Amino acid sequence: MTDTRKWVRFTPAQRLARFIFYFCAVALFVWSVQTVEVIPEFLYDAPTQVKDLFSRMVPLDFAYYPEGLHTPLMETLHIATLGTLLAIVLALPVGLMGAKNITKVPVLNWFAKLILVSSRTVNSLVWALLFVAVFGPGALAGAVAIGFRSIGFCGKLIAEALEECRQGPVEALKAAGAPWATVFLKGYWPQVAPAFWGILLFRWDINVRESAVIGLVGAGGIGMALETSLNLFEWDRVGVILVCILTIVVLAEIFVTNIRKHII
Repeated sequence: MTDTRKWVRFTPAQRLARFIFYFCAVALFVWSVQTVEVIPEFLYDAPTQVKDLFSRMVPLDFAYYPEGLHTPLMETLHIATLGTLLAIVLALPVGLMGAKNITKVPVLNWFAKLILVSSRTVNSLVWALLFVAVFGPGALAGAVAIGFRSIGFCGKLIAEALEECRQGPVEALKAAGAPWATVFLKGYWPQVAPAFWGILLFRWDINVRESAVIGLVGAGGIGMALETSLNLFEWDRVGVILVCILTIVVLAEIFVTNIRKHII
């Protein structure tokens, strides 16, 4: 008897599902284009406007850096550093509360998740606007905003690292009658320390970039200088500020990469 079976890559149900997925994707794209109201005239003119904008930035006003940019740039680094330290201090107890193998109370686990999700959901600029209203414009509002924005990121990764710990050393310490602090420092911490330092460095790297942006809403740093130059149409100074931001971000990336190689 001849075998008439024919191999096909997808079953009819899979082909239908793929068709529905692509159809929905195209429909959403068309709907999105209509919603954002793209104006063809502006779209066609964009290359000319970009060329004109960059032509106004040249030559760059590097003489503006010593008098107007060095201090805000250092303030940006300080905001990122203080915000990251604040985030780690606040995220560690939240991470402990969110780790199910350490805190075996479902209500506390869900409360920790609520804090972590709330922190990550609110954008840095929104946090900055909130704390500028509370503390007034300046670096304090920026550092607190960066700290609260980073709690979700750091706390979630710390909780996941704690949940992945091997329980052998922990159970041995508990069987020996060690107190909880000793169990954590001798059983959990050696296992999560590499992840902890990696999270700290990685988040600081991210916060350096975010600290350069939150100044646009008055939260201190080089972003405030950028906003001032934009409002005054001082494009040569805007160009210098953008170069400074790019430089500090690249240097922070190199610094973090080298530190991770030696520590982790």
